[in-house]
Amino acid sequence: MKVELKVNGKAVSADVPPNTLLVQFIREHLRLTGTHVGCDTAQCGACTVIANGSAIKSCNVLAAQMQGAEVTTIEGLAAADGTLHPMQAAFKECHGLQCGYCTPGMVMSSVDLLARHPQASEAEIRALLDGNLCRCTGYQNIVKAVQTAQKTMAA
Repeated sequence: MKVELKVNGKAVSADVPPNTLLVQFIREHLRLTGTHVGCDTAQCGACTVIANGSAIKSCNVLAAQMQGAEVTTIEGLAAADGTLHPMQAAFKECHGLQCGYCTPGMVMSSVDLLARHPQASEAEIRALLDGNLCRCTGYQNIVKAVQTAQKTMAA
């Protein structure tokens, strides 16, 4: 089955089996390995991407379901010149990562979170990141990074 969509602003297509998950399409066919596979059950959020303006867990949707969609992966957030997105910069500045495995999904979910809730409080940030698991940081620096990006993105 031929799947055609836009990923990080570029038109892409590939012939894939009908049961190919979006995360497999991204990682195996496009070789964009920043999107991680964590649990394969949509529990951890490591595979989070933004599709048509909303954060989704790419392990939970077929590539064929995304026909014609616009998808942004962690590789597509930074500017063409390499300038980090404010959320990426905040995660770096605030040490919002340890092992880094959850980081791409956390960053993508956080970008979506602030797009939908630009004035989110700390409690709301914690609640809205509930679908993303981190086994290393205790979330303190992740929340701090989101709050830092919140200020930068509001300016």
